[in-house]
Amino acid sequence: MKVHDTIRLPFVASTPGVARTRLAAFLTVNRASNEVIDNALIVISEMIANAVCHGVPTSDGTIEISWAINGTLLELSVYDAGKGGSLKPIDFDEDSLSGRGLSIINRVADRWWVDMSTGTRVNAELGLSPR
Repeated sequence: MKVHDTIRLPFVASTPGVARTRLAAFLTVNRASNEVIDNALIVISEMIANAVCHGVPTSDGTIEISWAINGTLLELSVYDAGKGGSLKPIDFDEDSLSGRGLSIINRVADRWWVDMSTGTRVNAELGLSPR
């Protein structure tokens, strides 16, 4: 059985914090391990921060964030109305002040991809069993 939630939040810098709180509650209720919760919060934060920094709000000024437990996977998705651009992780070092988001997602998520067929939707999957 797939358990899921979709929320729309304002397209503002504080949105990652609100989404983290909601996702942590969802995962706690669904008995995810602390490691999975920690990793999911890192990934969703980076996905939202990238969208707010580089994307475009939807017509109602929001961003769409969703998550689902599908068998042994946690599926995360962030949608904004932006189009184009390059969504590839870049190398960074300890002195880098930005540009880390996709590299962090790449390291923490088991799999991630981008769908730009309408706007920009970044998706990620994390296994529910701790690594």
